[in-house]
Amino acid sequence: MSAHLTVVDHPLIQHKLTLMRDRNTPSAVFRQLLREISLLLAYEALHDLPLTTKPIETPVAPMEAPILQGKKLVLVSILRAGNGLLEGVLELVPSARVGFIGLYRDPETLQPVEYYKKLPEGMPERTAVVVDPMLATGNSVCAALDRIKETGARDIRFMSLLAAPEGVAAMKARHPDVPVFTAAVDERLNDHGYIVPGLGDAGDRMYGTK
Repeated sequence: MSAHLTVVDHPLIQHKLTLMRDRNTPSAVFRQLLREISLLLAYEALHDLPLTTKPIETPVAPMEAPILQGKKLVLVSILRAGNGLLEGVLELVPSARVGFIGLYRDPETLQPVEYYKKLPEGMPERTAVVVDPMLATGNSVCAALDRIKETGARDIRFMSLLAAPEGVAAMKARHPDVPVFTAAVDERLNDHGYIVPGLGDAGDRMYGTK
C-alpha cells in the first residue's frame, strides 16, 4: 500500500477474482463477477468524497443529513473493456456523469492509438474515476489521463481489476498525482504485453471475442 497504489485485498474480491482468472469461466459469469468486484473497488476508491449537509425531515424528526458536495462524479471508461467496470460503478453512483475514451493498442509497438473521446462538461469541478480492467504496460491509461487532464480535471482516480508492476511504475512516473486502486498486482508482463498470470484479454473474456 502507498499513497499512489491501493491493493484492495478483501476476501470477497480475491475469491471472485480467482473465478475470473479461470479460463473455463463463461463470458456471462465473467461479466457478472466484474460488475460485483467493481462495486467493492469503488467503495474503496470513493471513500474520501467530500460531504456537506442538507436539512431534511425523517419520519421521526428534522436533522442535518450528510450529502455529497459539489458537482456530480464523472466516470470515464477506457473502451471497450472499461465498460465492464463502468456498469458496476454506475449501480453504486447512478447519478454520475459518464465519459468515454476509445483506445486500442498497436500490436507491434504496444502504443495506444486513440479513436474516440467524449467527456462531460465541467471536468475541473468534478472528481473523475477512470476505469479499465487491466493496467498492463500503462501506455493506454497514461494516454487517456493525458487527454483527461487537458480538460483541466484535477481530482482523478484510476480503478483497475488487475495491474502489472510495469504499469504501476509507468503510472507513478507519468501521473504520480493519480492514485491507483486495483484488486491485485501480478508478477510481470509477457512478450506480448499481457499480464502474467493474469486472466487473458478482459474485453475478449467479457464479450466472447478473440
